[in-house]
Amino acid sequence: VQLQACGGGLVQAGGSLRLSCAASGRTVSTYAMGWFRQAPGKEREFVAAISWSGGTTYYADSVKGRFTIFRNNAKGTVYLQMSSLRREDTAVYYCAADRNYQKVALTAESDYWGQGTLVTVSS
Repeated sequence: VQLQACGGGLVQAGGSLRLSCAASGRTVSTYAMGWFRQAPGKEREFVAAISWSGGTTYYADSVKGRFTIFRNNAKGTVYLQMSSLRREDTAVYYCAADRNYQKVALTAESDYWGQGTLVTVSS
């Protein structure tokens, strides 16, 4: 499975941004997928996860109510809609995929990772 994340950029605090992660290779529609982020000087942290069907989602408390993860299996793409962005959301965002949903949602040990896209939130 190859993952290609895009959509990052510079946005003002309070603004919105949508990230995309295009997956190719194996039958990606059967994989759970997620988003993680890593701010400068900090460890990578979980942001959101979605089951292969899209029926189950899970969010970090820090983004709950502001971010929405969803997917389009026909396009092999998972999205992260980010709203009410804060300076502390500044980070490189990575998408991840694994057959095991709990592995995506509860660990940083997914089998497949994208290259990351930078989101910078200015005040």
